[in-house]
Amino acid sequence: MRTEPLDAVTLEACMSAAVAAPSFFNTQPWRYRLDPGTLTFEVHGAPERSLRHADPVARALHMSVGASVFNLRVAVTHFGWTPVVRLLPRSEDTALLATLRLTASHSRYATGHRSDLYPAISRRHSSRVPFSGRPLPPHARVELASAAHTEGASLAFPTADETARLLRVTAEAERRNHSDPDRGTESRRWVHRDPDDPADVGIPREALGPQDTHERMPMRDFTAQRHLERLPAQDFEADPVIALLTTAHDRRADWLRAGQALEHVLLVATALGLRTSLLHQPMEWPDLRRTLSPAPDHTGQHAQMLIRLGHGPEGPATPRRVPRAVLDAERPDR
Repeated sequence: MRTEPLDAVTLEACMSAAVAAPSFFNTQPWRYRLDPGTLTFEVHGAPERSLRHADPVARALHMSVGASVFNLRVAVTHFGWTPVVRLLPRSEDTALLATLRLTASHSRYATGHRSDLYPAISRRHSSRVPFSGRPLPPHARVELASAAHTEGASLAFPTADETARLLRVTAEAERRNHSDPDRGTESRRWVHRDPDDPADVGIPREALGPQDTHERMPMRDFTAQRHLERLPAQDFEADPVIALLTTAHDRRADWLRAGQALEHVLLVATALGLRTSLLHQPMEWPDLRRTLSPAPDHTGQHAQMLIRLGHGPEGPATPRRVPRAVLDAERPDR
């Protein structure tokens, strides 16, 4: 249990964890403010880093911020604090998406997550390469589903037939992305073609991964033209493991909870030695997203993310902004 003030070294470590969260196209659409008097972080969305065409209602932005909040929760817990989170705390301030207050009370029941997730934050990377055919252990599926449930979401592992249907829906979304010139232009803006590019956001070319030789796994073509560049394709896993993350409602607070659930799942997967990548394409088309619902009438559960899991190489790291670029140490006068 911590009782002393938050020192500069601990603050930087916590913020480094927060910015390590995954975000749509690695846009990192968040800003933090710290009130040192109350030890309260304000977490703001950064709409200038949103994707107007692929994410017009900012659902993915909210999920990205939620994932960052979860990493901050894990970090402050690691350093002995107990985080108290409020989502959308002020209705009049739509950019303020969450607050996280550090309290001194601490018990082993207060964290809500495994104790080994903090080191997993720096090891978690999206792996967009083929996985092996090694199956997931049953206990892993149970633990991953429990992680999502802890955050108020659900994680289901569909049958082989249902998985095939979900991948067909994803492939249709990917085809639509290819044929949409505005989305193609927006996508290419966040891809680094120059390996010496010092950009601290976006996705380096080496992190994009190959396409599937047999077109079974619809991996995102981030540049919307890689199919024309004759890059070598590879054979992806024949029996992919896909998990569907859903929430009971579909409001802004649910998107933030879904982001926390997503990152909880990804960190538990990392701690278990699993690799992950995200299939977000059908979430970007409202009609396709509705068809992902596990309910027969497509109601009652709202799809938030498709997660691909398996065993394979660790994905390359993508750049991150330094903590001082996203943190204001003092809350401005209101």
